[in-house]
Amino acid sequence: MEIIHLGELIHLQAKKYKNRTALKYQSSKDRWRNMSWNELSVKVMMAAQAMAEMDVKPQENIGIYSQNMSRYLITDFAAYANRAVMVPMYATSSPSQVEYIVNDASIRVLFVGEQFQYNNAYRVQTESSILKQLIVFDKSVVLKPEDKTTLYFDDFITTGDNSEALALVNARLRQLSGTDLATIIYTSGTTGEPKGVMLEHSNYLEIFRIHMERLDNISDKDVSMCFLPLTHIFEKAWTYFCLSMGIVVAVNQDPTKIQETIRQIRPTLMSNVPRFWEKVYEGVQEQIETSSGLLKWLFHDSVATGRRYVLEYKNEGKRAPIGNSIKFWLYKHTIFNIIKRVVGIDRGNFFPVAGAPLSDNINEFMQSIDVHIIYGYGLTETTATVSCFPKTGFKIGTVGTLMPDVEVKIGDDNEILVRGKTVMKGYYRKPEATAAVFTEDGFFRTGDAGRLTENNEIILTDRIKDLYKTSNGKYIAPQMIETRMTEDSFIDQIAVIGDERKFVSALIVPNYSKLREYANINNISFESDEDLVSKASIHDYIFGRIELQQAQFTNYEKIKKISLLPHPFTMEAGELTNTLKLKRKVVLERYADVIDAMYKV
Repeated sequence: MEIIHLGELIHLQAKKYKNRTALKYQSSKDRWRNMSWNELSVKVMMAAQAMAEMDVKPQENIGIYSQNMSRYLITDFAAYANRAVMVPMYATSSPSQVEYIVNDASIRVLFVGEQFQYNNAYRVQTESSILKQLIVFDKSVVLKPEDKTTLYFDDFITTGDNSEALALVNARLRQLSGTDLATIIYTSGTTGEPKGVMLEHSNYLEIFRIHMERLDNISDKDVSMCFLPLTHIFEKAWTYFCLSMGIVVAVNQDPTKIQETIRQIRPTLMSNVPRFWEKVYEGVQEQIETSSGLLKWLFHDSVATGRRYVLEYKNEGKRAPIGNSIKFWLYKHTIFNIIKRVVGIDRGNFFPVAGAPLSDNINEFMQSIDVHIIYGYGLTETTATVSCFPKTGFKIGTVGTLMPDVEVKIGDDNEILVRGKTVMKGYYRKPEATAAVFTEDGFFRTGDAGRLTENNEIILTDRIKDLYKTSNGKYIAPQMIETRMTEDSFIDQIAVIGDERKFVSALIVPNYSKLREYANINNISFESDEDLVSKASIHDYIFGRIELQQAQFTNYEKIKKISLLPHPFTMEAGELTNTLKLKRKVVLERYADVIDAMYKV
């Protein structure tokens, strides 16, 4: 089956799979329900006709501001059937962020999820000359009494049930082109004003092709958990790819309930960011350390056995010694299986991971306990994946080998440059910004520093704009240091400081539940978290743990001073992006006094 456009994907799959399950979704009572390919195709067509009736034009920008839902995907593919362009916004976005995208992309129609999104969107609409129509997914949302224009999704999809709308959608389906603009995805703006990344349908179809070539152990027997926001290119491209492969997609609606829903679905696939696996690692390590006697020894021996079997033999294409093979088989069906069942990943095929640096230690540990992580690297501008681990032969310390037919070279300042059919068309309405990120020979400037091995593996060092140069002239990669530090279960968040400073320091948000437990065990009295982190004994304890984590660092990379913060970095405070990346400029400004105090003699 050859697909030339996302607008036809669902309908072609329905012809092939008919009443097989396409989506799993949660009802209002949190019960999981199945939606067949035929049912999904019908719903997409109904929504497409309603859009046509609403006079949505080909290549018009349609906004969507919602958490993950089945109706989110229905809306996406309905828009594509009309050759319209989807512009996603994070469900956590503020009114000012929504307003910026509405104005920049000239969004007339906006689909919203629940009460929070509706309230913010309606506020934007009342002050906007552009935004005219809101359509609400959740029928329990209470509309403002003065709101006379907003429609509920269930009412919206009935509006196009006529022959004229059907004829118009069918005509548009015959005019699909791979060069149609599919999405405009706004970057999170860690270093400035958000920019709309323009991706064509051909970009998505190329990412499907190269993933099919690389991931030959995936099939329509798999089940993928859609957990990351569909606004994120990683989840969006991955979910679309899964649908193109006939894979069942289970849509997790509430991110806070993922621990519960993953155990209910027990997916074989799930794309995720490193933070998820850091939490899994912390939980397993805590279980190991609190075990006693024989059980603790078995935990350590199982990990050592798995490391030898997976990384030294299987990954290298070698046959493991019979003793190691037998021990691994026993641990796989006992200790490893118990760990994976607790998390909900006991049926796991593999788990793509990207979006931020993943600790080598955590990566190695997960591989050792038979959790097959596919670590990769990509950007919104490259339709996600530039490189990822192969099934075997991957190297810990890299972000995998280049994807088929993706070109990479290293430019000035060790910048990673990318060229290929997955690279964006450009930034929406920003020709100067677009020109600035492309070389004369058509390579995209990623802004990431790294190097390429002789085996076409990418080794990342850091974001070029994030690199620090100390007053002694030494370059520091803060993300590398931060990734290592957050391996410690007592450190929840960290911001490394050092640009134009004499030495490296850090702002640290401790894991307060563990820190309180430590204080109680050691008879350290405190009245609040703020009081707790002010105590010298707590400061020294955390700093001692940092010293252990940075034992392998060069002297100029080592953190010399720390300040413990009583409150975490948050999106609401503007310190984190919607993808939970640190906004360094904001943090530096907000905590300027705390930082300066660390450098006083």
